[in-house]
Amino acid sequence: MRIAMVGPFGLHPNKTMASRALGLARPFTQQGHAVKLFMPPWQTPEEANKSWQVDGVELRYVPLRGGVLGITRRLVREVIAWQPDVVHCFKPKAYSGLVAWWLWQFHRSRLRLIMDTDDWEGWGGWNELAPYTPWQKRFFAWQEQWGMRHCHTLTVASRALQTLAWSMGLPPERVVYIPNGPGISPLHPFTPSPSSQTQPTLLIYSRLFEFDTGRLVAILRGVKTAVPHLRILMVGAGLYEVDAASFRQQAEAAGIWEAIDDAGWVEPEQLPALLAQAHVGVYLMEDTLLNRTKCPVKLADMLAVGVPVVAEAVGQVGEYVVNGRSGITLPTGDITGITNKLIDILQDSAKQAALATGAKDHIAENFSWEHLAARLLPVYKY
Repeated sequence: MRIAMVGPFGLHPNKTMASRALGLARPFTQQGHAVKLFMPPWQTPEEANKSWQVDGVELRYVPLRGGVLGITRRLVREVIAWQPDVVHCFKPKAYSGLVAWWLWQFHRSRLRLIMDTDDWEGWGGWNELAPYTPWQKRFFAWQEQWGMRHCHTLTVASRALQTLAWSMGLPPERVVYIPNGPGISPLHPFTPSPSSQTQPTLLIYSRLFEFDTGRLVAILRGVKTAVPHLRILMVGAGLYEVDAASFRQQAEAAGIWEAIDDAGWVEPEQLPALLAQAHVGVYLMEDTLLNRTKCPVKLADMLAVGVPVVAEAVGQVGEYVVNGRSGITLPTGDITGITNKLIDILQDSAKQAALATGAKDHIAENFSWEHLAARLLPVYKY
């Protein structure tokens, strides 16, 4: 088959195309299918009009000329000229949503259109968080609703998105659940090994917008009190500067900032080995629509390299963190319970090792991109 994948942006700084689209594409090329990703790199314009390959997958950054309409036309022309059997648009918003609209209006009789959604973009989702203009918010909300309904099949990254699609009237057979695998593997395969770090290390791998950072500080302070030599490894930059600044201020006031090793943003090839230094991770999630609908790649990354995680059971978290096998889940807001579970794992090397093995095995058995691509292929061939 010839499979075209269309993104609303490039491979970075957003990760949907680098992790989700490319993660699914690589196994298809290994099976002999031709796959090409078409993207407008509007966040990194210096990379426009670039073509290259990754493990047999063709990647194309279109030129950024002519404004929104000109870029959309370019994407449509290049996709059609490539003569795909199926077009998979990732996110029903912005450029990929516009391409899907065009293809559905004028080409749906001769090619198969698949829409993918991995977040809730409209009201109650990213519209409430991202600094969009009022016009953009209204347009993205419309695009999301229209795009999810107008496709041959909708792929969703979470059970909550699946339920929302059903509530919109989509027949169950047209909604296919394809969760995320780990984001670290598509570009940089990594063989996990036990942590060689002797200092007890607790991992925070987050962009800090999914929860109240005050709760995180309270948990870290409790763990640090019980484990005095604790190293708190913090990976990733806050999505918004105000969140990162607030967290640092709270951590300094709590007297734990000196224990934090803030690695910040890390190059993808360095990420697996850095994450694997941790003995346990913590993953917090407020119970919101945005959090329930997302499929957290960062959580999958932590588990994939063998870091057992204590997490709040919101949305997809329970599918990745299996109690007693890959980590521990507790209700949102249980600060005492989360603190005690983290301390317990840090102080029990046998439990830590068993959970680390369970975490790696659970992700490999259920969320490898090869496994997920095998579930997707029949959708393309339908």
